[in-house]
Amino acid sequence: MTSYAYLGPEGTFTEAALLQVPGAEHAERVPAATVNAALDLVRTGRVKAAMVPIENSVEGGVSATLDAIAGGEPLRIIREVLVPVSFVLVAGRAMELGEIRFVGTHGHAWAQCRGWTEKNIPNAEYVPTSSTAAAAHALLEDGVGHDAAICSPLVAGRLGLQVLAEHIGDVADAVTRFILVSKPDVLPERTGADKTTLVVPLPEDHPGALMEILDQFASRGVNLSRIESRPTGLFLGDYFFSIDADGHAADARVADALQGLHRISPGLRFLGSYPRADRREYEVARHTSDEAFQAAQEWVDSLLRSPAADPGDVG
Repeated sequence: MTSYAYLGPEGTFTEAALLQVPGAEHAERVPAATVNAALDLVRTGRVKAAMVPIENSVEGGVSATLDAIAGGEPLRIIREVLVPVSFVLVAGRAMELGEIRFVGTHGHAWAQCRGWTEKNIPNAEYVPTSSTAAAAHALLEDGVGHDAAICSPLVAGRLGLQVLAEHIGDVADAVTRFILVSKPDVLPERTGADKTTLVVPLPEDHPGALMEILDQFASRGVNLSRIESRPTGLFLGDYFFSIDADGHAADARVADALQGLHRISPGLRFLGSYPRADRREYEVARHTSDEAFQAAQEWVDSLLRSPAADPGDVG
């Protein structure tokens, strides 16, 4: 039986994302306590792939995931999934909002509900947990460090918790992006609506270093949908860039950009080319199309070929 890992416990938005993968509903689903734990299950061969969050429309990149896939044994992103995010405030029993003193949830969820909590439960203290679902599950245990939790309606319903307030997110249309990660294998086929994810270390810090990286994309007509800097952890001021680019490694313009990046930063990590979840196609300028790259290559090749001998040349 095919098996998948996901950031657990049961009822997380990550499990909801995994259930969008064809066949995952009937596969073995293994909850993991952390993103690193989920990815380690892939690296050790315990599961085929793992679903983890990578980006939120309100809070941006999920640092735990960006850092985990940037190092260690190489992994590949084979699919992305978008999940609308809705939050509820729950407790193990009916209670007034004024009674709440401690609220457990994940940091991203707390940030997305900050406006509501400041207005409705201003005296409540935030208690960080590994996930929103973990905060909800903890309410059923003795000695829990919080008396309420912010979680998804899915886990609240599964656990039979008392819903104290619904739709408490500050942004009604918030969306979280998740990625399905496996060991390196054959790339998904090019669809024309693809995304390529990279980790690019900054090999040398000098004026224009970032511009040199960005120019590899700009000069070839490759749009970047996300770029974030993350510390390597080696020493203060040492960073790598996590990048999402429109296109597939099989596209001539993307392949040419990858070659240029490798010359600048040989330690770059290719994390995969895969279909966009929104299936949005992007426009490609005529001079950066595959046909334009092929014509240019043929022209250069023609310059290097020896011209045919002149019939009138008798030597």
